[in-house]
Amino acid sequence: MADDNEELPVDEDLPEDEDLPADEEIPGPAEDSLEHLENGSPAERSGHVAVSDGQCMFVWGGYKNAQVRGFYDFYLPRDEIWIYNMETGRWTKHRTAGDVPPSMSGSCAVCMDRVLYLFGGHHARGNTNKFYMLNSRSSDKVLQWVRVECQGTPPSSKDKLGVWVYRNKLIFFGGYGYYPEGEQIGRFEFDETSFWGKSPSPRAAHACATVGNRGYVFGGRYRESRMNDLYSLNLDKWEWHEIITQGICPVGRSWHSLTPVSSDHLFLFGGFTTDKQPLNFLPALDHMELGWHLDMMCIGLWPSAGNKLHLLSRALASAGDAWIYCISKNEWIQFEHNYSEKPRLWHTACASDEGEVIVFGGCANNLLAHHKAAHSNEILVFSLQPKSLVRLCLEAIMCFKEILANSWHCLPKHLLHSLNQRFGSNNTCGS
Repeated sequence: MADDNEELPVDEDLPEDEDLPADEEIPGPAEDSLEHLENGSPAERSGHVAVSDGQCMFVWGGYKNAQVRGFYDFYLPRDEIWIYNMETGRWTKHRTAGDVPPSMSGSCAVCMDRVLYLFGGHHARGNTNKFYMLNSRSSDKVLQWVRVECQGTPPSSKDKLGVWVYRNKLIFFGGYGYYPEGEQIGRFEFDETSFWGKSPSPRAAHACATVGNRGYVFGGRYRESRMNDLYSLNLDKWEWHEIITQGICPVGRSWHSLTPVSSDHLFLFGGFTTDKQPLNFLPALDHMELGWHLDMMCIGLWPSAGNKLHLLSRALASAGDAWIYCISKNEWIQFEHNYSEKPRLWHTACASDEGEVIVFGGCANNLLAHHKAAHSNEILVFSLQPKSLVRLCLEAIMCFKEILANSWHCLPKHLLHSLNQRFGSNNTCGS
């Protein structure tokens, strides 16, 4: 049987073995795979980064199950970036060159003015604190990475950290890495030293979101605990505030996503519990086998020891584990959706201009277990507001394309272009 170190993907949840020496030998992910990727869509993966400019989602990095004997996982190719058009639902792959970052997982990325900024992460030789940028606006056929040499003292090397974007600043929080000097024992990083108020505990694999001048952080892992606390940081005054909500709230988790969807709402999805279960499940009683098994997530008290029979309400089961936090009302609201049988952890989530949250990749089972990780390359779309009239009309045209195709030439050029993109056509004639 594999020991505790070997059941962990090396680029995944190193906090699980907090006392692991830096030079401990653990089979690591293979370097860039020569595997041919399926045309039209990226490979399945976890631990990647995905950022959005509102119209397109940019995906880089991560790892998947290895097909190389002797390795548990391998990193995805470092010199490619996948771009997902949120309007048309189509993927395109772009090659990159220049100061290409090493293949990594657990990095942190943002997109500003269609420039992708990448910091930190875990590669085959450990964590890094290198900073890179990629200009996706470039007309070059091959996009160019640039390694940014910043002034001042950089943060220590780390992965599984969070970031807030405010004005011209990128503010990084938390993560897992090593002391800057001396000690070689892994530890949680907590670098903020000039702030006011009650600060959160150190953590990694948490989720961050920016709304206005406030940075929000929810959950994450510290030692053996996966938390469900919520904090905000005033990015003008550097003042922390612990947010205590009333009523029901999400369970503690790590490897989840927290996405701003309006000036008053945050969308929380997925993650991994202290009990090492991917979220979206609940224990359901099999009346034939008289045993509990994992099915889907529910709200309320779980069965306890004793002689009472607990009946589960199936009305709650369809909601799955997605939540909306309302800032003005200071409350969590469970969000109903159609993906209750598709748990995700260490995925990514990006908001579109149409009020949708696009979830990509991640793992659907326990990454720390001995069985094969169920990495995904599936897109999950959560609609958080009514679709625009233009969007509804375009979708109706697509549904009845055989009937309406002869009239497409009457459409305005920009609408015809949008339809042709969805079907991969180069016909751009229109009114």
